[in-house]
Amino acid sequence: MAMNPNAKNGLKQLKTEVASELGMSNYEQTDKGNMTSRQNGYVGGYMTKKLVEAAEKQMSGR
Repeated sequence: MAMNPNAKNGLKQLKTEVASELGMSNYEQTDKGNMTSRQNGYVGGYMTKKLVEAAEKQMSGR
C-alpha cells in the first residue's frame, strides 16, 4: 500500500522539527547509520508522542 505523498511529506517535516527540538541540527543531511540507537529512538519516540497528542486533541474536539 502506497503512502499518500502529502502524508509522507508531513511526516518528513515533523521528523525534522522533532530532531531540531531535540538539539539535532542538520538532521536531514546526517548519516543516520552514524547515530546511536538512542538518538534515533528519541526522534521516533517523540514523533509518536506528538502524533498521539494531536489525535487525542482532535478527538476531544479541542
